[in-house]
Amino acid sequence: MAINWFPGHMHKARKEIKKVMPQMDLIIEVVDARLPFSSENPLVPALRGDTPVIKVLNKRDLADPAITERWLAWLETDRGVRAITMTHNQRAEALDILRLAGEMTPDHDRQKRALRVMILGIPNVGKSTLINTIAGRPAAKTGNEPAVTRAQQAIKLSGNVLLYDTPGFLWPKLSPEACGYRLAISGAIRSAVIEFEDVAMFEADYLLEAYPQLVMARYGFEELPQDGLALMDGIAQKRRFLGRGGVPDLHKVSEILLNEFRAGKLGRISLETPEMVEKEAREEAERQQARNEKPGA
Repeated sequence: MAINWFPGHMHKARKEIKKVMPQMDLIIEVVDARLPFSSENPLVPALRGDTPVIKVLNKRDLADPAITERWLAWLETDRGVRAITMTHNQRAEALDILRLAGEMTPDHDRQKRALRVMILGIPNVGKSTLINTIAGRPAAKTGNEPAVTRAQQAIKLSGNVLLYDTPGFLWPKLSPEACGYRLAISGAIRSAVIEFEDVAMFEADYLLEAYPQLVMARYGFEELPQDGLALMDGIAQKRRFLGRGGVPDLHKVSEILLNEFRAGKLGRISLETPEMVEKEAREEAERQQARNEKPGA
């Protein structure tokens, strides 16, 4: 299943951001530490030009710490980018972002003009919560559903910093396809537009490959299920999610898998590594080249 979600307000947000970004002195992009590549908006590099960027890997406490360290190093290979990690409602860490912003804009005189900072992030990545933590007050609306912020606003911060909050927006085509699945697993895409069983099966297959011990510990398996479907069937049996005739209720199991991952109940898990996404990007480029070379393409 190809997962796409690009409501009208996201298209409007993209146009507004493109219009004001050249006026910015610095950009803060909030990504999910469990999927830093998939939750990074590919439109940002094209829009930012030479403007310095702070990549904030949020939800650090939910991600695999060893993989997070690899992501920090990988992200900072990009010119003008600094990468840091954050966890929920840590004001000292949030304020450290402003200190880093000063380091990255040494030639800016705040006595003459406010430092203009744009903060970006896809839906449900924790951007609004981070803004409120930095500001020390409820400056941005927050919620458990994606796409709560619908319009830009400018927030005055101490030290003559003007923070431009922007709506979280995705992009028209989620590619490679695996990125769409990871975003759906994380909760960045509204539940109403995803097939729960399909997304949960993707998650189950990945967990069995990358985190088999966590799966066995969480769901009480003595032997590792052979594939994602066997895992889901096993959970249904253990938790008695059964319909008529003992048929597994895979929708209920899917909800459990997704919700328990999002809440961190399975342990600290990352959904992707730098090596994984580089391999996927090469494969996607090869597929695109093959399509372009096909007669009549």
